[in-house]
Amino acid sequence: MTDQSNGNGHKGATTATKESQQRVLSDLNFADRQSFEDATKGLIAPLPNDGVVKNDNGSVIWSLPDFDFLAGDKPAPETVNPSLWRQAQIMQRSTGLFKVTDGIYQVRGIDISNITFIETDTGIIIMDPLMSEEVATVALDLYFEHRPKKPVVAVIITHSHIDHYGGVLGVISEADISAGKVKVFAPEGFTGAALNESVIGGNREARLSGYQYSMLVERGPTGNLTSGLGLDTSKGNVTFALPTHLITKTGQKEVIDGLEFEFILAPDTEAPAELFFYIPKYKALTVAEDAAFTIHNVYSLRGTTIRSSYNWAKYLRDARVNYGAVAEVLYAPHHWPIWGSDRIDEHLKKHSAAYKYINDQAVRMANSGYDMVEAGEMVELPGSLAQDFSLRGYYGTMNHDVKSAFVKHFGWFDGNASTLHPLPRVPASTRYVEYMGGANTIMDKAKRDFANGDYRWVAEILNHLVYADPTNADAKNLLADTLEQLGYQAEAGTWRGLYLSATKDLREGVKELPVVDFASASTIEAMPFDLYLDGLSTRLNGPKAGGASIGLNVVFTGTDEKWLLELEYGVLQYYENTHRSDADVTLTLTPAEFRNVAEGKTTIDDAVKSGDVQLSGSQASLDQFLSLFDTFDAWYNVVTPVEAK
Repeated sequence: MTDQSNGNGHKGATTATKESQQRVLSDLNFADRQSFEDATKGLIAPLPNDGVVKNDNGSVIWSLPDFDFLAGDKPAPETVNPSLWRQAQIMQRSTGLFKVTDGIYQVRGIDISNITFIETDTGIIIMDPLMSEEVATVALDLYFEHRPKKPVVAVIITHSHIDHYGGVLGVISEADISAGKVKVFAPEGFTGAALNESVIGGNREARLSGYQYSMLVERGPTGNLTSGLGLDTSKGNVTFALPTHLITKTGQKEVIDGLEFEFILAPDTEAPAELFFYIPKYKALTVAEDAAFTIHNVYSLRGTTIRSSYNWAKYLRDARVNYGAVAEVLYAPHHWPIWGSDRIDEHLKKHSAAYKYINDQAVRMANSGYDMVEAGEMVELPGSLAQDFSLRGYYGTMNHDVKSAFVKHFGWFDGNASTLHPLPRVPASTRYVEYMGGANTIMDKAKRDFANGDYRWVAEILNHLVYADPTNADAKNLLADTLEQLGYQAEAGTWRGLYLSATKDLREGVKELPVVDFASASTIEAMPFDLYLDGLSTRLNGPKAGGASIGLNVVFTGTDEKWLLELEYGVLQYYENTHRSDADVTLTLTPAEFRNVAEGKTTIDDAVKSGDVQLSGSQASLDQFLSLFDTFDAWYNVVTPVEAK
């Protein structure tokens, strides 16, 4: 069916895949080298230690040499979409310390995102300090090797995604924040948005990020080569710092260490909380992640809230109107800059048009009676937009963006009563297999269609067979071969990552490997208590808790802060500055001690004996309360049925 294994468990490209890659080479203008030039312009120094970063334990958390196979001008191998190969080659070259313009420098290629250094007369302002503190520290040290060593006076976080704030304590300290030596700027709503995604939804985010970013797959022409947004994700310690200054309105001006900034809010675009800004002195504009060198995600496949493509278009249009003709450089926390007002204006114009097209055409399809799947198949960018490499689907895709815009407006129900109340996956798949004549009949037809290159259909059918019988090794292996070919053909790094990660799980079973820790200790420690309780509430096992009624008073040691937690009707409610005189139990402790007890890091008996916690009332009620919360499996099955507990 496929070529023989190449020795690392992967198989070669089939004839159908090779033909697909050739069509891409014919359809796009690969003579366009502008981005290759832009991506290397202004290079000052390469990454230190050949681009390898280790943590304190000696574990590698970033390894640029893993991507040496992209070096040079080699043509795309048959196992990689040529357009995605081009994108990866550009990013492999765009690594090191770069001068963006006078006063602005970036370190690229040391994480999925860029870190930007903005110089003032007496200090440095850092924009988006990467995902992990270790890589952020290395980047700052590299900057200081080649630029004057001045104090960091502020950090600006453009939006609420982990790769834009996770390294913050690698470049500043909590002590300096508390002492007022460093200001932390972020858009209004940042804290709630960041922590809702990274902690409250962190288990799903972490599991599916491993798939989307192909963290579980080896690097190489048959494996991981880019997410489309960056080569890889660092896997160090994720940190968090609460903002000291919020940007609350468009047009807000701030003078930071003598340098003026003009801020533009762009909520519900690439992130729930996002901002752009312009620096008049440097004639420099950033629109954060909203106009990167890819069509972006209106919905991220790792599992996020759906974003507004309408807002996305609107705020890019406004940025173009206000700054497109005056900005001399457009830079971003991903990819590489653009220089010259004419090019900047055109870039913003095209990207605004693309997201407006996604929004408007999704609505048009819905109003014409189509469902989201049909709309995703039918809507493609027109003309020159589709030919623009900066709008190719390396990270987002038109297919899943159009579906997402459809659902943003109209929800999940397609209006057909037959789809209103479908069976769950396992019982439905069991019945499908029976109706289709059983496993042997399905396998015979699937092999025929695989040989014909009909991979999407084979994947759909074999998914039912695997869900009906996850012990069927032949079905799992053929499904793995099928998803592998779809991964090879994918232009999107995210789709390639999902396909190849699924292939690995099907062939080898689920294996625990290093991934990003979304809910890191530093992040949880920084959470306001109400947000922490929101996360705790989502762990409550409702069916088990349905008959319980427990009142819990909480007093924080050495403060006037008190809370009432009430568990009733299978729901955890909480009230600030409130207590009940008839509560079942009262705890006096610190927020950290409450988290340790709630998460099972220490037992209540040990905490009371040590004197860290004072308890009055019914310990039995507290024990019952604590027993009702689930601990999530970080490595649950994704492409086979979730195992019942």
